[in-house]
Amino acid sequence: MKASSQYYCNKACEYYPCHAIPKDQPFNCLFCFCPLYPLKDCGGEYQIVQGKKDCSACLFPHKPENYSKILQRLKEL
Repeated sequence: MKASSQYYCNKACEYYPCHAIPKDQPFNCLFCFCPLYPLKDCGGEYQIVQGKKDCSACLFPHKPENYSKILQRLKEL
């Protein structure tokens, strides 16, 4: 998948990949810090650990096909 306004993968990042992903799966770094994090119903896979939201197992913002879903949620806010 090539870089565009909807997809960017930064393999040079010191934290890449920040989540465990299958080797051949596209990984979108565009939403490195998830803009939906503050929402209780963000649509991603998270758990509450010691009273805090833990998104370490969530790949929702990193899947290229979720770009438009994230933008739609932000418009709703």
